[in-house]
Amino acid sequence: MCEHSHHHHDNESETGVERRRFLKTGLAAGAAVAAAGVAGTANAAGDPYADPKEPALPPGGMVLNLKRTALVVTDPQIDFLSPDGVTWGVVGKSVEQHGTVGNIERLFKAAKATGMTVAISPHYYYPTDHGWKFSGPLEKLMHKIGMFDRKSALSVEGFENSGADFMPQYKPYINDGKTIVASPHKVYGPENNDLVLQLRKNRIDQVILAGMSANLCVEAHLRELLEQGFEVAVVRDATAAAMLPEGDGYLAAITNFRYIANGLWTTDEAIKLMSA
Repeated sequence: MCEHSHHHHDNESETGVERRRFLKTGLAAGAAVAAAGVAGTANAAGDPYADPKEPALPPGGMVLNLKRTALVVTDPQIDFLSPDGVTWGVVGKSVEQHGTVGNIERLFKAAKATGMTVAISPHYYYPTDHGWKFSGPLEKLMHKIGMFDRKSALSVEGFENSGADFMPQYKPYINDGKTIVASPHKVYGPENNDLVLQLRKNRIDQVILAGMSANLCVEAHLRELLEQGFEVAVVRDATAAAMLPEGDGYLAAITNFRYIANGLWTTDEAIKLMSA
């Protein structure tokens, strides 16, 4: 068993100490880097995320058919979007800069008003997932700080208001009996959950994609859905990403969104198109 397993199963208090230590040190350092990075690039060259004035690529030209369109939101969960979440120190600046929390809620509201299909692709880790024999850098970090942890695959004990739970303001939309809550994805993409099946069974072939985080789960969902034959638009200010010494995740994502998404819209633009 890997060391994560011992943290999770044998010594819950040790996991808590690890989370608190990371929140005080690693995340605080990341926040400082993030703040400096945002300020530096913005002051030097305006908005670092602004589209080019003279783009070389043609527009995607995506035209919605709302009966065949779904709003898909990845990881609308406390650990990503709340100051109480374990990643706030590294994603908080980006979330606040883009108004991500409010924009996701606006998308939920607009989608429900039109009667569109809405689907959530959540991220959960169960105790046995901490026994994985290998993982990438971000996976190691997520396991270390107990991100998205649930006590059991077969029980929701301790789920309410935990880091794995949905943001409170989204619950009326998610828990209305109509929203599809897919089984959890386990790394970044939807290859191992039932999201694609759920969309196909609802005769969906267009997706408006939002959620967390931009260069990880959102981009992974975009790529897989494109490969599966869906037409996908990403809502650029209804996502955000970590900013670390390793790089600005949002900047990495927005570049790839421009290259490969069928549409790259603001929340305002998405709502206008959803309401047409």
